[in-house]
Amino acid sequence: MANILCCFFVLYTFLCQTLTGAYNSGFSVQLIRHNSPNSPSYKSDELHMHRLGSFYQVPNKSYAPNGPFTRVTSNNGDYLMKLTLGTPPVDVYGLVDTGSDLVWAQCTPCQGCYKQKSPMFEPLRSKTYTPVPCNSEECNSLFGHSCSPQKLCAYSYSYADSSVTKGVLARETITFSSTDEESVVVGDIIFGCGHSNSGIFNENDMGIIGLGGGPLSLVSQIGSLYGSRRFSQCLVPFHADPQTSGTISFGDASDVSGEGVVTTPLVYEEGQSSYLVTLEGISVGDIFVPFNSSEMLAKGNIMIDSGTPATYLPQELYDRLVEELKVQSSLLPIDDDPDLDTQLCYRSETNLEGPPLIAHFEGADVPLMSIQTFIAPKDGVFCFAMASTTDGEYIFGNFAQSNILIGFDLDEKLVSFKPTDCANQ
Repeated sequence: MANILCCFFVLYTFLCQTLTGAYNSGFSVQLIRHNSPNSPSYKSDELHMHRLGSFYQVPNKSYAPNGPFTRVTSNNGDYLMKLTLGTPPVDVYGLVDTGSDLVWAQCTPCQGCYKQKSPMFEPLRSKTYTPVPCNSEECNSLFGHSCSPQKLCAYSYSYADSSVTKGVLARETITFSSTDEESVVVGDIIFGCGHSNSGIFNENDMGIIGLGGGPLSLVSQIGSLYGSRRFSQCLVPFHADPQTSGTISFGDASDVSGEGVVTTPLVYEEGQSSYLVTLEGISVGDIFVPFNSSEMLAKGNIMIDSGTPATYLPQELYDRLVEELKVQSSLLPIDDDPDLDTQLCYRSETNLEGPPLIAHFEGADVPLMSIQTFIAPKDGVFCFAMASTTDGEYIFGNFAQSNILIGFDLDEKLVSFKPTDCANQ
């Protein structure tokens, strides 16, 4: 996750007491769009993940050739994955985040934690909860880890917006639905039991589900079960009917193929587990605007992040896009509403039909319609769902990702795009 989107689309940017128990439970998975525009950001270098070896092999597992499959339901802003965690099972709603790796949930006791509406996960009540010892390979793989007084693996994991979770690594079993509608049980999944968590969270947020490329992400941990480390997502648009839903699939069942598919390489950097690709520029109608005009194009210059609503671009690119949109739009921009700050916004009683955009990734031209590039912060107003940043961290956000079936293949190092009506996927 990266920067945060404020309501009305104004863009601004103890280690705990540890617990003991026995572990191996279950959680079934459902994705639900988060009902707040505020979202935690991509993790900082405070926790640096190293590639892991043998602990990646997940024991106590049931093989499901069709792979896990779940629905994604629309709301405002981020997306929530419903997990039923522990024995007896407890529903946990975690923010889905391709920009980070750790899977974590708020756990009792929770000192200094943010308020959540549903009960927190109580590890002492779960018959299948097993904390990870601090002398284990999993714990030693975490940069800056520490040992609790009980010799358990204590962690601290931070995000770019200063949100942070602190707690204990543990093992649990998860239960998925699969594409053949049968339940799939997976054991020994590493997750963070967060006992001290703070930052920009909504009361419906019960944690974060990291889907990045690092070894502790959910994708990496279950990859060997389903043929490969890959997954696909199809997110319904911001304006979608709340009753509609998209999808997310894991493993071989997540293949993105057929007419209209385009593919771009993933770019890996040392110590980086996010999904970096190369954006060459963006077209507004027939006018191509390069990513930058004054220096050589850098590979891996933008991150695909499901945990950030808006798309963040270099100042020069953003300014030129705004100017082209003004030229090619038949409407006049709003300039008399202080709630909108400096965003490019238009008044329209129906879905705005603005100029089409094309995101030109290396080897992949991805069309973006108005429903992906303009959002309605209030009735009768549509604002450009992109913003500028000067921090060098550029992001292709989840507004732009909607209505595109996007496949992430960690083994082949590819990202695939296919324009899709995700509500009818």
